[in-house]
Amino acid sequence: MHRLWGTLGALFGGLAVMLGAFAAHRLDRQFAEQYAGQTRIVAGETIPLAAKFLRDFRTAAEYQMYHALALLAVAALAAQRPSRLLTAAGGAFTAGIVLFSGSLYILTTTGVTSWGAVTPFGGVAFVIGWLALAAATLRKA
Repeated sequence: MHRLWGTLGALFGGLAVMLGAFAAHRLDRQFAEQYAGQTRIVAGETIPLAAKFLRDFRTAAEYQMYHALALLAVAALAAQRPSRLLTAAGGAFTAGIVLFSGSLYILTTTGVTSWGAVTPFGGVAFVIGWLALAAATLRKA
């Protein structure tokens, strides 16, 4: 399993870099055109929807990178001492990336806000992954 987690971590990490660059160099213009004149109330403040969605897209790329690195840590630990807890952590991190980051990418680029209902499931998967990783590191060899 350690090879799977290492491969996924590297691929998700590279993809996070590409998506972050895409956000920095293209999405600001695209979102300004796509969501022109639309606003959302965030924390009691009305902000342009383009700015909110750009921030959400960047958050997705950030969390994807954090959890790609977590997958690399799972791979390194699993290579030394495989365990079901590490497998659970790797699976949860992968599910979290797909559900959390993936739903935000889709929501922001399509404007279909119902995808926001999927995002919290990805967040829960991330938490499960971190708890499984913590439990795996506490277990004796």
